[in-house]
Amino acid sequence: MKSVKRLSFILLSAVLLCGCTNRNEKPVSNSEQPIPVTTIPAGTAQNSEQQTDETSVCSEILASMTLEEKVWQLFMVTPEQLTGVGCATVAGNMTESALRSFPVGGIIYFAQNLENVEQTRALLSGTQDFSKEISGIGLFLAVDEEGGTVARAAKSLGTTKFQNMAYYGAKNDAQEAYGIGKTIGTDIGSLGFNVDFAPVADVDLCDGNELGDRIFSDDPQVVANMVSGVVKGLQDAGVSATLKHFPGLGAEDGNSHDDDKVIIDRSPEQLREAEFIPFSAGIDAGADFVMVGHQIMIFDEKSLPSDLSYTIVTEYLRQELGFDGIAITDSHIMNTISGTYSSAEAAILAIEAGMDMILMPQNASDAVAGVCSAVESGRLTESRIDESVARILREKEEKGLLVHSQEADTNE
Repeated sequence: MKSVKRLSFILLSAVLLCGCTNRNEKPVSNSEQPIPVTTIPAGTAQNSEQQTDETSVCSEILASMTLEEKVWQLFMVTPEQLTGVGCATVAGNMTESALRSFPVGGIIYFAQNLENVEQTRALLSGTQDFSKEISGIGLFLAVDEEGGTVARAAKSLGTTKFQNMAYYGAKNDAQEAYGIGKTIGTDIGSLGFNVDFAPVADVDLCDGNELGDRIFSDDPQVVANMVSGVVKGLQDAGVSATLKHFPGLGAEDGNSHDDDKVIIDRSPEQLREAEFIPFSAGIDAGADFVMVGHQIMIFDEKSLPSDLSYTIVTEYLRQELGFDGIAITDSHIMNTISGTYSSAEAAILAIEAGMDMILMPQNASDAVAGVCSAVESGRLTESRIDESVARILREKEEKGLLVHSQEADTNE
């Protein structure tokens, strides 16, 4: 790969953060009514046991990477942040050139990037092909497709529509939840997405929280039941599920997009009795990703946002709940991060906390340069970077995103 150059990335507009659809939407279905969920028989979920040892292929790739190449794998950006264009809808020379200079680990797409089914497939496949050709490492291609009000593909492309998750939580039917996950996974997987930032695993504990009826229920056991079903359905369709927003936003009374701070007054004992129950269930169901939010837990003495807190990420998510998949931050463009921390400092703190990937830093070049400098100064160790990159490569190998892995299979 070529050496990494510096690039000032574009700050996304509030419209993009709100997930507004493109004005020139071309949906394949004109139906405005949610399509009933088809119940899918039990016993069809794949074995979700996590691979715990690095394969020789992953080890070889990791050993061949420069520090900068490894650090870029820790970042997921928008296509606009990657290329510098105002609205990315095609994968062309600018995408290829950007990926040569900025070999990111993943890209997240919003409604404005999705004009119609054929265009979306070409955009994602073209971007994926460029990454594999350039580095031999494919990309996580992600979207927020929860169903209900947060459903980029359903709103822009006419894929299957669902009610908000509170509607289904009231019925507490795990098979229906599985059907939702399987349907969404099949829909977005056919477009080229391989990561869904869903399901919401928060518990609805405060009327003032920013999630509302995106949450299944105020009953932790109901949320756990439904989350487990969605996770299995998504991943049986070949799309990674993401539990969010650890350690739970349901008790907040604020908004992490706009507020300077979101502080939640919940003790570890209270978390174990409520918020941790669905996250633990989703982890047991095999969720590949967990998204950690920016809420400050009042018991954390350092008063850091959760995704920058060693206590939350390593002591609770990793050690207590036993999660060894990919931990990704919520968007670092949100004001609870960008309003207080530089892109570099936020990224360094996240990695120190135990995070694997940083989502949408305000300036990715500054963040990467800062992390590399932190390794060179000794603040971070390269082995800590390797730990996260190994998790990322392991998941990418399972998804067939490592070119070397595919070639090896062909030659067997």
